[in-house]
Amino acid sequence: MIVVPVPTGTAATKPQKRETMRLRTCFLVLATALGLAGFAGQAGATVATPTPGPAIIGGGYASNAPWAARLFVNGQQNCTATIIAPQYILTAKHCVASSGTYTFRIGSLDQSSGGTMATGAAITRYPGAADLAIVRLSSSVNATYSPLGTSTDVRAGQTVQVYGWGATSRCGSEINCQSRYLKVANVRVTTPSCSDYEGGVAVCATYGDGITAGGDSGGPMFASGRQVGVASTSDRQSSTAYTNITRYRSWISQVAGV
Repeated sequence: MIVVPVPTGTAATKPQKRETMRLRTCFLVLATALGLAGFAGQAGATVATPTPGPAIIGGGYASNAPWAARLFVNGQQNCTATIIAPQYILTAKHCVASSGTYTFRIGSLDQSSGGTMATGAAITRYPGAADLAIVRLSSSVNATYSPLGTSTDVRAGQTVQVYGWGATSRCGSEINCQSRYLKVANVRVTTPSCSDYEGGVAVCATYGDGITAGGDSGGPMFASGRQVGVASTSDRQSSTAYTNITRYRSWISQVAGV
């Protein structure tokens, strides 16, 4: 296990064969140089009714996701995540590859208000080939924690749900078309044993009524009512890959105790 403190500095990019859902490094240049301070509050998934529009790319607005967390780097919207225990956030490794202050808005469907704000204190990145990371928060958050699945929960041919605050269209610079409100889409599993961005085991799926895009990285895939994946890659059109967390439950338990 490799545990490192939340770093400061600039991010590095990594060559890749398929495009990840990671927001491009230039987005961080546009960010304000402010890390949001963590403060206490009761988490809840309440939100004002948004104006109808596209979600993810396609899909629709989520109505209940108290375990959802929006990840910010230096105050700038960046990725999606889930809270899995009072002091632990699960997300994609590539979402925490850059340097800066990591903060999270937990338990609100609206990334700009509500829920509980919390600050990352340390990051544990999966030490091998899997696009997974766990962030330890500086203090515990009272929330509804994401229920983690097992290998029996996900299978080929199954329709599953994916969630995120990412780009709502292929708009070029995806920072300009992030969703204010959490989105959900149905996708269809092709295999639970393909590869993620880092070469780890992933659940691959195809477009159902939507597909993931930049900013959805680190967000959950739910099957049979439990989280089975963490968003890793997408072609923004027809296919996506989620790190299959059911294959890494022993590591998650070792780090976060769940």
